[in-house]
Amino acid sequence: MRAVEERTTSCPECGTALRADGRFTVWCRDCDWNVDPQPPPQEADRLERARRLLARRYGEKLLAEITAGGSLRARRDGSALLAFALALAVHGVTAALLLGGLWCLTAGWGSAAMVPGAVLLLFGWALWPRAFRLPGTVPVLLREDAPELYALVDDVARVVGTRGVDQVVVTTEVNAGVTARGVRGRRLLVLGLPLWEILTPRERVALLGHELGHYSNGDIRHGVVVGTAYRSLVTWYSFFHPISDPTLVEMLVNAVYTVPRLVLRGLLTLLDHLTLRAAQRAEYLADREAARAGSTEAAVGLMDRLLVADSAIVTLQREAAQAALGGPRGARTADSGAAEIWDRLRTAMASIPEGEYERQRRAGARRGHSVDSTHPPTHLRRASLLVGPATEAAVTLDDDRARRIAAELAPARGAVARRVIRDGV
Repeated sequence: MRAVEERTTSCPECGTALRADGRFTVWCRDCDWNVDPQPPPQEADRLERARRLLARRYGEKLLAEITAGGSLRARRDGSALLAFALALAVHGVTAALLLGGLWCLTAGWGSAAMVPGAVLLLFGWALWPRAFRLPGTVPVLLREDAPELYALVDDVARVVGTRGVDQVVVTTEVNAGVTARGVRGRRLLVLGLPLWEILTPRERVALLGHELGHYSNGDIRHGVVVGTAYRSLVTWYSFFHPISDPTLVEMLVNAVYTVPRLVLRGLLTLLDHLTLRAAQRAEYLADREAARAGSTEAAVGLMDRLLVADSAIVTLQREAAQAALGGPRGARTADSGAAEIWDRLRTAMASIPEGEYERQRRAGARRGHSVDSTHPPTHLRRASLLVGPATEAAVTLDDDRARRIAAELAPARGAVARRVIRDGV
């Protein structure tokens, strides 16, 4: 890790003396000079930009309700019912394509009707809602592989009022999530190892509480019907994406695509409007479950870690770049000591000064920083946790248990570290 470079300067706006850490943006606490020097990159996709704007708007409204003493309990309102009906309609269209294709093939066997039948079947198969698929290269931990980790997940699940998970997948992401697989809805915990490694034991419990809280609070977007319908619509929309640098014939194809693309964009926007407020409420409720499981202090610490997640990404990218600069020999050397990058990552993250956390909080308030377009801005989530009395941890992760879990994760830690060195984050 690079040595900390500090220097003293003064704010050009108000003259306040500033102590500057050379690794981070220099800014002024008194007048907010340079608190957000670079505007956030604009989303290229119009749908994604609209989703982020809606997420910020709904997040602010819900925080106002929390601050005013309002209830955040999960509920099925008219919007949720309409979203469910729209999702069923989407699946109905897919089923109609499949049934129509089968009818054309069977009724017109040996005739020209087989051609449209085959086309309908092809479209129906392509648009059939598919569950989350695991990449073949990611480590998957079953219960017998990591009994202590699964026991911790089960303890947290009991606190938040749900059951545990069926599989744990370890990835290179500075994030975590839950999803369902297959017709039986097998639960999958996607655990981003870089995020897990930079959290304290109590923050890890809070992370599990948040993710499992999505099940106990009935998050509609994590449901099979609405979730798969949304993925189907995204697939349809991608089919009609305009061809770049088109020839004359492709320009005509793009023109034909315009109407169905606009219809699908409208349906996606409508489904966003119908579900986004419920999704925002579900995130706030999941944060409450994180506080119940790991304590309010740990849940707030988790929010702060998410604010500086980019620093973790930069650190890991630097590890990959240094290995690449060393050529084949450097790559082999880095590969043999790959697991050590987690120690260097933790050291780098522990050295982030409090001033950088505060800058990120203030910058987030200006730009609406969030994990993704389905989450409320992180600073709003942090503020909601500080409303009302603090809660103590219901699940503890002591040093002995943490070491046993670390031993279970050791093979995955090495595999993910080697993948980071080879491919980056």
